[in-house]
Amino acid sequence: MQVVAFIGLGNMGGPMALNLQKAGFQVQAFDLNKEALATVASAGAVAAESAKAAVQGADFVISMLPAGKHVIGLYQDVRSDIKAGALVLDCSTIDAQSARQVGALLADAGIAFIDAPVSGGVGGAKAGTLTFIVGGSAENFQRANAVLSAMGKNLFHAGDVGAGQIAKICNNMLLSVLMVGTSEALQLGVDNGLDPKVLSDIMLKSSGRNWTLELYNPCPDVQPNVPSSNNYQGGFMVDLMAKDLGLASECAQQSQSATPMGALARNLYVQHQRQGNGKLDFSSIFRFFSKK
Repeated sequence: MQVVAFIGLGNMGGPMALNLQKAGFQVQAFDLNKEALATVASAGAVAAESAKAAVQGADFVISMLPAGKHVIGLYQDVRSDIKAGALVLDCSTIDAQSARQVGALLADAGIAFIDAPVSGGVGGAKAGTLTFIVGGSAENFQRANAVLSAMGKNLFHAGDVGAGQIAKICNNMLLSVLMVGTSEALQLGVDNGLDPKVLSDIMLKSSGRNWTLELYNPCPDVQPNVPSSNNYQGGFMVDLMAKDLGLASECAQQSQSATPMGALARNLYVQHQRQGNGKLDFSSIFRFFSKK
């Protein structure tokens, strides 16, 4: 039985760790949140007392943390505790330069590394249907296959270390633009007397069809089992979307890329965040366009 250390058991990391345990890996987990740790322990995972304890003897180390500084700090702290020859997979969404810094830090200790940010949301994490976007060598991508396949169904090799992060923020920038556009189009219809469900059905069979309209409708009570029909609880928080759009903006500045739609989406999400909506799902941007 191969041992996987899993550090960071939030809304995404917790279900991912559970799926690894179900798939037959021995998970050694750690999180500062004792309740989250107890949840994975109840499924058979080992509840470690610290990150250092979690990585002891692990064949794979997976981290799912909020920002680059947390990922760098973690591996500076536990690098000497990870066994030589282990493979580290960071599934956080962070800037590409931080990912490269972690990769170099671990390489100095003889430890392989890939950045493997995810797409698919909390629902995908629970169902084990996530998409993993991997940056690293082809050899390490193949080594990670069995572990990643236990948590997701789509695995992409984007390029060298850091490439996974760049591909992820490109995707999330596009997602934010689609969500904003879908929200304002639906609200325009509602303001002019249309039933949002009927309008959604029309657009789904027309050229406006997109992922947010089809699977994640932002208008309440149009689709069941999505955050908009649960007062925007669960899912992918506005705080996280604003963070990812900040990463996209930084990346665009570094490459001198023109991203006017991404910049506008970021501006809207930051305004929405500052109005006290940071903990709501990102589809709550729909409320930004509703008549007060």
